[in-house]
Amino acid sequence: MAEVKRKKSETFESLLRRFHKKLQQSGRLIQSRKIRFYERPKNKTKALKEAMRRKEIGEKREYLKKIGKLKDERPFNNHRR
Repeated sequence: MAEVKRKKSETFESLLRRFHKKLQQSGRLIQSRKIRFYERPKNKTKALKEAMRRKEIGEKREYLKKIGKLKDERPFNNHRR
């Protein structure tokens, strides 16, 4: 963990800025994010099946848009993933 001691007449904001800079330079933040967001590698057949499924869904969606049964806009609750 990065350790920073407060200097005389130093504001809290500058202390926090120095701490954040030291933390980034140490590489601990990047390392913890790698651990936190780690995804196990998928086997090839499973990844291929998922890709084929996404492609089919996209083609079906495009077809429904063309024939006018699906609106072109995305719903508000599903605009970010």
